[in-house]
Amino acid sequence: MPAYANVAYRYDSTFDGFLCCVFESFDKKELPSAILGEEDNQLLLCPVREVETDHDKARRVARSIPQKISKQAESWVRLGFLSCHPEKELLLLRYLRQGYHVGAALDQRLADPTVNTVMKMVKFVTNEGHLMKEFLRFSEHGGILVSVIHPKNFILPLLQPHFCTRFPNESFLIYDASHKTVLVYRPRRWAFFPVDDFILPENDTNEQTYQDLWKKYYDTIAVEGRYNPKCRMSHMPKRYWADMTEFQESSNQPRRQFDQVFSASQKEKSETLSASFPRHSLSAQTKQAKTSPEEH
Repeated sequence: MPAYANVAYRYDSTFDGFLCCVFESFDKKELPSAILGEEDNQLLLCPVREVETDHDKARRVARSIPQKISKQAESWVRLGFLSCHPEKELLLLRYLRQGYHVGAALDQRLADPTVNTVMKMVKFVTNEGHLMKEFLRFSEHGGILVSVIHPKNFILPLLQPHFCTRFPNESFLIYDASHKTVLVYRPRRWAFFPVDDFILPENDTNEQTYQDLWKKYYDTIAVEGRYNPKCRMSHMPKRYWADMTEFQESSNQPRRQFDQVFSASQKEKSETLSASFPRHSLSAQTKQAKTSPEEH
């Protein structure tokens, strides 16, 4: 493996852009000291090289991963890129470099520091995606189901197939407040949009009634003698509570506006979006969603 070069890469924060950084590393026979995203303002003591996104190069790298390493490595790279780890790009580059050297044996090198760290990143992403499928709460506004979440990792691509398949005939949106991105779904069409400001209107009487009923039900079935907050927090981490209906004490808190965001989803002529695309690569893009019910 080459030594670290006195250079840092800067890319557009898309998955294809990252694959181009991998291509650049092999093409220049160097390992950059850092890989910076589009919005990273980290002060470095080395020159920064801009790596342009070339989709042909990205496709070449993407095809090579399952061919020269393994399907698991391909899955780990895509999932790891959704991680909130501050050095995920550099870790994934080192992971791929090692994989191209040892091939499928990479899957068994769990004691290796790089492989082990990538494995933990992937586990964190998949676990959070799984938990969010359970803890996500919708409210209805104008016939549209709306939810606001605050995940650490960018897990909207993991939630998209689950909820689009589960509610194929509904219209809904899920706003990721941590990454300023919204998933909008209309029957058999979905899209990701970058959103800076997202405010919902206040609950109408009907929605507020259902929320109050749900809170009442939650409080009623609780067994006071078995109240164990530590146990509850181990199964339902406290950082999810703010977005869950049953933990919202006041019914008069201001909600978030979404009219402009949802109406924007009607605009056509957007490019097809792969569900593996991460955070800031999210221009308005649509894709045909599955209509068959989800298997459990």
